[in-house]
Amino acid sequence: MTNYEKWDQEFRAQNLYTFNNNENALLYLKVRAVCRGKQIKQFTEKNGIVLNSTKINEQFAELFSVMEKIPNGMLMLDTYLRDKNNEWYHTMGVDEDKLKSGLRQINNYEWGGDQENSLDQYLVRRYIKVISDYDELKSKADAIATNAWKFVQTSWYNNWTSYLIESIFKKHRRVLSAVGEIKSVDFFIDNTPVDLKVTYFPVKYMQGRLKEVLGNKEITWLKRKAKSLGIELDKNLSDPEQYKFLKEELENHGHANVIASLTAIRKQIVDDARKNPESLMKWLYENQSPRLFGAENRLFVVVIDSTDMEQSWKMKRAFTLIEPKVKDYLDAFNAQSLKQIDFMFNKKTYKSLADIIFVVKESK
Repeated sequence: MTNYEKWDQEFRAQNLYTFNNNENALLYLKVRAVCRGKQIKQFTEKNGIVLNSTKINEQFAELFSVMEKIPNGMLMLDTYLRDKNNEWYHTMGVDEDKLKSGLRQINNYEWGGDQENSLDQYLVRRYIKVISDYDELKSKADAIATNAWKFVQTSWYNNWTSYLIESIFKKHRRVLSAVGEIKSVDFFIDNTPVDLKVTYFPVKYMQGRLKEVLGNKEITWLKRKAKSLGIELDKNLSDPEQYKFLKEELENHGHANVIASLTAIRKQIVDDARKNPESLMKWLYENQSPRLFGAENRLFVVVIDSTDMEQSWKMKRAFTLIEPKVKDYLDAFNAQSLKQIDFMFNKKTYKSLADIIFVVKESK
């Protein structure tokens, strides 16, 4: 088995932990980063390399074999990737100031459908397969258009805030972008391959920890507390609506301390995760989407509004808070920054390297 076959097999089997601290494995990843259409042509022409293969997959294997034999092969790849990354910022043509201004104009974070599913699946379930009367379907046109717009707007917000946050990393002197868009690698920090994940403090993780503290689900605890204080439930409301209603009613009747105690518990859960992030990192690996599963090294940026968790979505555009956190992290990055995480997914054991940068809006 050639080195290329070995690393290609490991990569496809998601055995990505084996790529850490191995120069030949790193070479495989960086060659993979240039093996995209015109990029491989540009790289080989720039460095006077002639390939016999014509198919991209075959060129990848051939180029890797060639680069193994060149003493300064890694430096050639680094130079190309750095130059292409700088070029990318110009060719994308993104006006970052205008983009940031547009992101600040978003006032609502609503999916207009189902965050767990695609918009088309939501529309099929909600309208296409349940309404047989065409006149009734036409009467839903405005609602359908509103749902579509909400989905597009929220997806646009997520896409471009993530782009800007990733750009903060890629502009740092210690970061080398994987410009070929390798699955599982967004960039290298001091030759450590990393996949960036920008996320909010996960609701399910929070609810699981709240259940441990409260002895019941949060909404169940809140309902019982409200009932004990003589506040009637509105049985026509869903649990999320009921939560908001009870919060308002408790505050209206002078029981704001109940909500304050819940807020304090939530904050303590966040503080515990900040002090000991390994549990949260393991949870994030084990609860990822099966469709998007990956066992690569991950650097999580977790944005949190500790004053109102429901408003944490706004933190993705809090670039004046995010940028210094990222810079400080990268400036101080060392071999021990990423921690080993052992986790299970679909009854199979994996291990990865990971860390979390917490960006938190603190209460005054």
